[in-house]
Amino acid sequence: YPDMARQWKEFHDRKWPDGWEKELPTFEPEQGPIATRSASGKVLERLSPKLSRLLGGSADLAPSTKTFVKKLGVIKRDLCGRNIHFGVREHAMGGILNGIALSQCLVPYGSTFLVFSDYMRPAIRLAAMMKLQIIYVFTHDSVAVGEDGPTHQPVEQLAALRAIPNLVVMRPADANETAFAWQFALNHKNGPTALILSRQKLPIIDRSRFASAAGVLRGAYIMSDAAPGTPEVLIIASGSEVHLAVAAYEKLVHEGIAVRLVSMPSWKLFDAQEAHYRDHVLPPTVKARLAIEASVSMGWERYAGSEGKVISIERFGASAPGNIILEKFGFTTSAIISAVKDMLKKS
Repeated sequence: YPDMARQWKEFHDRKWPDGWEKELPTFEPEQGPIATRSASGKVLERLSPKLSRLLGGSADLAPSTKTFVKKLGVIKRDLCGRNIHFGVREHAMGGILNGIALSQCLVPYGSTFLVFSDYMRPAIRLAAMMKLQIIYVFTHDSVAVGEDGPTHQPVEQLAALRAIPNLVVMRPADANETAFAWQFALNHKNGPTALILSRQKLPIIDRSRFASAAGVLRGAYIMSDAAPGTPEVLIIASGSEVHLAVAAYEKLVHEGIAVRLVSMPSWKLFDAQEAHYRDHVLPPTVKARLAIEASVSMGWERYAGSEGKVISIERFGASAPGNIILEKFGFTTSAIISAVKDMLKKS
């Protein structure tokens, strides 16, 4: 039984089949906007049948978090299935994921809304302590959740997760960054990974005009420079705010301002890079820096610097359509442009 023997060896060597990364989907701007939670679902649908060590589910939110793989069975009804219905119990889901990962053969994933990651925190902490390979899929990642209101709108959760040692937090900007985030998580054997994904649809960034989404694997990367040499100002953003930064960047460039646009999906991965790479992306001599994230600003001062600014949310959310909330909280292209110009006047 050579095929079964090969599969057995892959399981116990903790390896994926050769060439699996070629199965990662790519997304083109012409396909139209897509939520990163939906892009994540497409990655799972494509990869899961090929990666037999991968299994998981959600805390009764699969239709929303896009974590149910239709081609695979449900474990409750079929022991060969790989979809798990954890029920409305995030803390239990976290413990079950830890138990599965301790097999050292299987790679589990579990999903819920980002705001409910608080219920899982003790289990996540233990997973990080034991350096277990677990993938957390946390969706509905900001006040853009909308009408559900502040009880369902995460504000402080990103900072809380980033504070956990050994946990890699990744907040991709579009569908292609999401695919590369999954690639990292599936290859990262020395600890858990949290994928932070949007509810709302986001534009697919045109990679013929901006740098490859593979830069995700280094935590942060230069998406575009207005001109060669040292820029006047840095715009740094993560996740769903990157497309706003792109729009502001293009208008500022049109006005002749030397801007550098940086996507920063993962602080931990960026901090792990060599000093020369970090200084290349964020030159120490450039003090005019604007960081943008729909979350509390805690921690962003490390990248914005003492003379920079952060567009953030320092209060709980409100019940209204997501686009209206973002506008009221200052997450607009015009607000970004104004902040950049204010900094340049003072520098």
